[in-house]
Amino acid sequence: MRPRLLSVLVALAFALPAAGATTVTVINNNAPGIGFNDPTPAAPVGGNAGTTVGEQRLIAFQFAADLWGATLDSAVEVRIQATFEPLSCTATAAVLGSAGTLQVLRDFPGAPFTGTWYHTALANKLGFEDFIPGEPGTTSDDIRARFNSNIGQPGCLTGSGWYYGLDTGHAASQINLATVLLHEFAHGLGFSSFTSVSTGALLAGLIDVYSKYYEDNTTGLARGAMTDLERKASAINPRGVAWNGPTVSAAVPLVLALGTPLLRVNDPATVAGDYQVGAASFGPPLSAPGLTGELVLAFDALDAAGPSTTDACSPIANAAEVSGRVALVDRGTCGFVIKVKNAQNAGAIAVLVGDNAAGGPPAGLGGADPTITIPAVRITLADAQALKAALATSAAHVTLGVDLSVRAGADRRGRALLYTPNPVQAGSSVSHWDTSASPSQLMEPAINADLKLAVDAPTDLTRSLLRDVGWYPDRDLDGNPDDAGDQCLGSDLRPTVVIDTCDTGVPNTFFTNGCTIRDLVAACKPPPAVSKKGQKKAQEAYKHCVQQLLQALAHEGFVTEREEHRIEAALRFEDAEDHQNVCDGGVAQGG
Repeated sequence: MRPRLLSVLVALAFALPAAGATTVTVINNNAPGIGFNDPTPAAPVGGNAGTTVGEQRLIAFQFAADLWGATLDSAVEVRIQATFEPLSCTATAAVLGSAGTLQVLRDFPGAPFTGTWYHTALANKLGFEDFIPGEPGTTSDDIRARFNSNIGQPGCLTGSGWYYGLDTGHAASQINLATVLLHEFAHGLGFSSFTSVSTGALLAGLIDVYSKYYEDNTTGLARGAMTDLERKASAINPRGVAWNGPTVSAAVPLVLALGTPLLRVNDPATVAGDYQVGAASFGPPLSAPGLTGELVLAFDALDAAGPSTTDACSPIANAAEVSGRVALVDRGTCGFVIKVKNAQNAGAIAVLVGDNAAGGPPAGLGGADPTITIPAVRITLADAQALKAALATSAAHVTLGVDLSVRAGADRRGRALLYTPNPVQAGSSVSHWDTSASPSQLMEPAINADLKLAVDAPTDLTRSLLRDVGWYPDRDLDGNPDDAGDQCLGSDLRPTVVIDTCDTGVPNTFFTNGCTIRDLVAACKPPPAVSKKGQKKAQEAYKHCVQQLLQALAHEGFVTEREEHRIEAALRFEDAEDHQNVCDGGVAQGG
């Protein structure tokens, strides 16, 4: 039904219950006896009633698929071709799983942007058509998902294992499958880019819809406006790339917490500014307004404890200079807690640990020591070298703390940061949120144990990003976004105007405000009245409203005089004989 312009009658707009949602089907592509067909007995857990490992896997898959199906709206089924199979794994690291679109499409009917790549499921949603039809289990499916069947076996994350429950009741040693599935399915639905992060090359020379909302804060350039070399450099600009989609930006204040750990160099002017830090897992947490002090380079002995005079692996030699100041030391040889404890023993009020390998953003400082009472952070090798050069010629003063004007995981403009580490991480760079986000987000590059089974604000930003790329809410599947102008959220989209069981045969025109003629007729109907007098009054008001509506429709050329009469007769505004003639000539339908 093609929308037509309706410049009047907007006052009749209303909301109806709507079904919408999306059918998301998991296609079991495993052979008998393995993966989803693994017959190993299993006890029901966390709401998963499966009695074999294979059953529980398939139930968890469909659970995650149904959650996305209930969240997104599409008239076209989404098919996920899935297998459990052995994937890359060691005793300490493993590929948990992966998912992505099987095909990409561009310039299809309904595409918002020309010359732009879209994920198959998203393209089908926007075009109201299955553009790659075919049998299940073939390349006509929309998403391909592979998950690691070896997790928890000897030599593959030894001591860990999948948790197949449909809740967050997993033990500390377990990996919540439902959470990982929500993450990976989001990639297949649209949370990923097709542009190479290693070379900066666009896929077949064309931008993808994800990259339309990518902006480099250093250069001020959108991804599509960059050269290949500029895109390559931007993909390794740690915490320097933001998502500029309007839905995510509106959700950031609802989702991300205020307060980003930062190091601010106050002077000298040559190095003044904000520096990224990785917080320590030991010692007091950083706080606002922060701790300010003079920065000094700490020296220690070059000995067996550490082959450098700035690694703080031995007691600090220039304790008099360090006392009451912020100590700068180098990473290497000994643990972080040893370095910080030596600086604390020398009287330091805080410690900056300069990395010994290039790259960024700076990771956190691991370790544990309850006797450490001063804050410590890691900074990048490049930043440490810049600060050392400045200290060689002048004094420097820094503030270490939490900047409450910046949300954790966002830039100063309130836009969510994308994950752009240096060096580039294939499969992770760009197509995730930055790891500085707090609270933890579903689409960070690593799955955090504290994640909830949620994809929407105020908990999570994933659905907001999918809205930006094109997954607009459309519960009545009329093609009008529910959050951008659809004034009838539960439209009656039958081809003709049906009143109760009477098909009038009148074309049920669909207007650009998201309403049909039947919707507008229904909007005229007042609430039920109790008294006979009230009922009569309500019926008169209903009749008057509909007649005004039909006159306006006729004036605009949407109905003929004969069609006006048929609708009025169906509503019993005319005599019983007219009603019978109209309804007997139509097709009786429910509703």
